[in-house]
Amino acid sequence: MAFDEVTLLKRDHQYLWHPCSQMKDYEQFPPAEIIKARGSTLYLKDGHTVIDAISSWWCKSLGHNEPRLKQALLAQMEKFEHVLLANTTNETIVNLSEKLAQLCDPLNKCFYASDGSSSVEIALKMSLHSRAIRGQKKRNQFLALEQGYHGETLGALSVSDLKLYRLPYEPLLFKSHFIGPLPYVSGINDPLWHDCSAYWPDIETSLQPYTKTATALICEPIMQGAAPMKIYSADLLKRLRAWCSTHDIHLIADEIMTGIGRTGKMLACEHAGITPDFLCLAKGLTSGWLPLSVVMTHHDIYQLFYDDHKTGKAFLHSHTHSGNALAASIAVEVLNIMEQENICQKAVILGNHMLAAMQDIAHTTGKLKDIRQLGAMVAADFTATQGKRWGFEIAQRAFKLGALLRPIGNTLYWLPPLNMPLNQVDELKAITQQALS
Repeated sequence: MAFDEVTLLKRDHQYLWHPCSQMKDYEQFPPAEIIKARGSTLYLKDGHTVIDAISSWWCKSLGHNEPRLKQALLAQMEKFEHVLLANTTNETIVNLSEKLAQLCDPLNKCFYASDGSSSVEIALKMSLHSRAIRGQKKRNQFLALEQGYHGETLGALSVSDLKLYRLPYEPLLFKSHFIGPLPYVSGINDPLWHDCSAYWPDIETSLQPYTKTATALICEPIMQGAAPMKIYSADLLKRLRAWCSTHDIHLIADEIMTGIGRTGKMLACEHAGITPDFLCLAKGLTSGWLPLSVVMTHHDIYQLFYDDHKTGKAFLHSHTHSGNALAASIAVEVLNIMEQENICQKAVILGNHMLAAMQDIAHTTGKLKDIRQLGAMVAADFTATQGKRWGFEIAQRAFKLGALLRPIGNTLYWLPPLNMPLNQVDELKAITQQALS
């Protein structure tokens, strides 16, 4: 290792606290210095290349350094980079809002923030605030799904059901009610995908106590990312939407990971043919170029807050970077590319290729089970779960062989850019198989 690389790692260790990491692990598996990224490939300082098999935490939906996104960014930079969105407007943010309004009619009101957790917080606040305006003060409870995950800020963590992330902060969190067990499936060809009637009576019974006190039910539609990578019945989502409508309870769809093409449709909600009351988007919205999130809702919610100033009904969530013009310019071009290059269709083809590859690995090695796939995501669980930290072990081996994997617990998954070439999936397959062997 060259002297400057050693120096960089020492400086990193001295000053950086990396996200979602046990820093002591870095003694064994030190961070790699990235000097360039193109498409699905990361280029390291030591000359090696690595396949980004997880879209850099699920956000690089169009890969790294997409030329059209760079041009959109540069064009906006020539105008201005950011002006507060309170009391101003601009063509870029209006263009983006118009495009987003076409995704999920009648959700045509866009409230912008920067990260996914913030969008969840906004949706929770909007729902609760709307109840106060309507005089429904008893509707102050939130429902969520078992094993759901919605972010790291306190409100988002309160409606998340993964103890690994929430347990240390329990005293700060508000109480939520988690619904389950869920009808998990292997994919769209699983019989449960279209009919979960065997599960529904128990789920409906668990929901019943909250018909008069719940303000909203929040879920990751169809696919739960941190669960890890579990897929549940589209029929369940359809039934939850109907139940919420019957009991005047808002449905919040957290599409931070699933939205913008990941599941083979622009929105995962489309698999169930439903429309939520609030829709949260982030990650793929800018293909990971800049932080940008949005909460979308419909006219009826918006109108509750629309009144004279003296009534105090305004939604006063003030996010400094709301509607950042640089991020918005990229998001406009992301949506253009998604449509013009048929990225959703490519995601389905890519996903089918990944599924066949993962099945081959499981058959050859005997070390994977419970394979599941939706759109451009495929996951499997390790057959051996005792003794070692298998995910950590496999991640180290795979990185040395040329693939960035980040297994969640005992689950291995691929979630690459939606436009990854199929031959690169074959490379990823060979690397993963070797790492497992």
